[in-house]
Amino acid sequence: MLMLLQDPLFILLIGIIIVVGGIIGLRLHAFLALLLAAFAVALLTPASAVEAFALSKGVNAQTAIQMSQWHVGKRIATAFGETCGKIGILIAMAAIIGKCMLESGAAEKIVRSLIKWTGMDKAPLSFLGGSFFLGIPVFFDTVFYLMIPLAKALANRIGKNYLLLVLAITAGAAMANSLVPPTPGPLFLIGEMNIPIGMMMVGGILVGLFTVVAGYMYAVWANRKWPVPLRDSAEAPLKDIKNLSLKSDEHLPSLWFSILPIVIPLLFITVKATIDTFLNITSDSFVIQIIDFFGEKNTALICGALSALLLVVFHNKEGKNLIKSVQAALMSGGVIILITSAGGAFGAMLQQTGISARIGELTQGYQMAIIPLAFFIAVIVRTAQGSATVAMITASGILAGMSATMDLGYHQLYVGLAIACGSKIFPWMNDSGFWIVCKMSNLTEKEVLKTFSPMLTIMGVTGLIVILIAAKLWPLV
Repeated sequence: MLMLLQDPLFILLIGIIIVVGGIIGLRLHAFLALLLAAFAVALLTPASAVEAFALSKGVNAQTAIQMSQWHVGKRIATAFGETCGKIGILIAMAAIIGKCMLESGAAEKIVRSLIKWTGMDKAPLSFLGGSFFLGIPVFFDTVFYLMIPLAKALANRIGKNYLLLVLAITAGAAMANSLVPPTPGPLFLIGEMNIPIGMMMVGGILVGLFTVVAGYMYAVWANRKWPVPLRDSAEAPLKDIKNLSLKSDEHLPSLWFSILPIVIPLLFITVKATIDTFLNITSDSFVIQIIDFFGEKNTALICGALSALLLVVFHNKEGKNLIKSVQAALMSGGVIILITSAGGAFGAMLQQTGISARIGELTQGYQMAIIPLAFFIAVIVRTAQGSATVAMITASGILAGMSATMDLGYHQLYVGLAIACGSKIFPWMNDSGFWIVCKMSNLTEKEVLKTFSPMLTIMGVTGLIVILIAAKLWPLV
């Protein structure tokens, strides 16, 4: 009985029940439900598992023993703080960018230009393609933060298809983030499995094109079946969005000024990622040091937020509006930071149970082909702890040695791509990306579970099918 209570799979089940039951059944705030689940998982995790996890991360033995005792609150607070450190400034700055772009008329200017170039009917497709290619050098959450204000303004402009626009953004950015380097998951994967980066980039883009088409088809269907209205929110009140639509073009900022809050961070981050990935340049160079400084994602988003504030100053002269814009954005962003950080703490507590090692034990004797096995392992890890990057790291670590010692009959690229697609399957409430989509778009948890989560699942399965066919027809060996 004791062994069952300490089994990582049983602890995972308890965590799922608390999160889902708390939010849907007891109507708890997501922050509280995730935090309670993190406490429950931490309390149920045996000391030996926590010690082993800490030692695997390079912590010295004495510290590992201290961590394994009844320092549950400290462990959760540490994981909470680590997650907040990763996304806190990003969310706050992105909230300011979104609010200021709406307040100044920049979002409306971009939307009008976009409609002029693509036409009303093709606007969602331009969002899909744009988010996919932006998602190659930039994290999923950053792409979503930057594009969601445009989706809100465009939905208000055309009066429909808000859900389609949101899903188009998430479809493109999510797949690029797992399939195409230089994002962290694919970079770790190609290093672990000895896949050339150029081959992974080309393969990831080709597989990604098939997956985003499948995702977009589902998004169109879901938008027709469950249309979602543009809702009021603190960071983007409907009255502000509607007022922007009444402005004439001469009262809006120029297009080049309007896109600066988006272009500046994307340009800085992309240049840094390109240099880090493809060019072997010494960091002693002054130019490289400048690029490293401004290309760091937090610094890049701060620069974007400063340019967004300048938009309000030059195109909305009243200082009170600037103060209100920043206050409203930070209040909204603060709630999102709390929820995503709690989700990160929950995911970290699950990892400390030894869930990854347990999955490895269960799959040792699995006799299926390596490609679907790789996909399946990534699916289990992703569903268990929420992070697509952790799922890719875990699955590649389990399969790298296995696939290297076997005569696969095809290049390991296909195994890597299968892991990447498996890491996208059914994001739910332990995934910070789930909460970012939910809270930034003002969709309910139920709406996200029946639209965003199935769409990524369909895209992942589509990718697996494409990979199996490609490995058979073009083994590349």
